Amino acid sequence: MSELTSGAELPAITYDVTRADLVAYAHASGDHNPIHQHEEIALAVGLPGVIAHGMYTLALVGRAVGEWTGGAEVVEIGAKFVAPVVVPAEGAARVTLAGTVGERTDEGLLPLALTITVDGTKVLGAPKAVVRA
Repeated sequence: MSELTSGAELPAITYDVTRADLVAYAHASGDHNPIHQHEEIALAVGLPGVIAHGMYTLALVGRAVGEWTGGAEVVEIGAKFVAPVVVPAEGAARVTLAGTVGERTDEGLLPLALTITVDGTKVLGAPKAVVRA
């Protein structure tokens, strides 16, 4: 867990996302959209390949926040989906999360300004989390 003081940098965390992860997420979430599992369909609708579920990518943000904060209460979490996480048939997409701790509010809330990238490309825009720590 990082020191949660204003201005502190949160250490980068990288998660590998595989096609098997997408299958497991589809079963858990009920989202069986074929763009998340079938290359031909993803390409046919104009995507660069099979893509991760947006909510799976956002869930990785929640996972990282939990690691950074030692499980602090998450009051708010959100982002805009700005680029797909393309998951290759072999290997994995490497999703890297990093951030900075903002100023603690009078209510004891701590905002986290985040960056979420794959190969240096931002995949989530304006990602943030607010925790009670």
